[in-house]
Amino acid sequence: MNKITTLAVGVVAVLAAVFGVVALTTSSDQDASLEGASEFQNVVVVGDPLPKFGDGADLALGATAPVLEGFGFLGNEVTTTPGTPMLLVFLAHWCPFCQKEVPVLVNWNNSGLVPDNLDVIAVTTGTDEAQPNFPPSVWLANEKWPELWPVLVDNKDQTAANTFGLAGYPFMVLIGEDGKVLWRNSGEISAEALTEAVNAALGS
Repeated sequence: MNKITTLAVGVVAVLAAVFGVVALTTSSDQDASLEGASEFQNVVVVGDPLPKFGDGADLALGATAPVLEGFGFLGNEVTTTPGTPMLLVFLAHWCPFCQKEVPVLVNWNNSGLVPDNLDVIAVTTGTDEAQPNFPPSVWLANEKWPELWPVLVDNKDQTAANTFGLAGYPFMVLIGEDGKVLWRNSGEISAEALTEAVNAALGS
């Protein structure tokens, strides 16, 4: 799993990835920006799609999650190949609930509540340049997400989101180290409730 870290030096920040190095430019008095960022990327799905999330019993629980093979904003490879537990967080830049949830997740990490062996990956989807808060690359850079976790960029057809049965934003899918779906959630969730749900699903 690719891990991305960002080192800010004055007005220039360098986004270092484990398997490559890409540049991130930022300023203390203006929005961060990613030079050469692509807001849509190709996504390959390996495996069967999950049923759409809805009210009642979640039919996806215990099913083998499909694997996404895609890219970040700058073309770095990002995949959801099983091996360690992972939390996929599907986000739309125009969604006010997502805009509220991202800082909660960043603080969740900073508070030390994230399980040590849990990979967290954002999936930007539903992207529309006619909608507010575009582009998602700038939004997430401003929120300091790429300093903590990778981002997989969905295509215009929202293949990644549809494959995982997204029904609303934000949408989360917890996958065990064996690739099985352990938990899904649609809508905002507090750091405390998320910690409890993840730990319970992982048996921690």
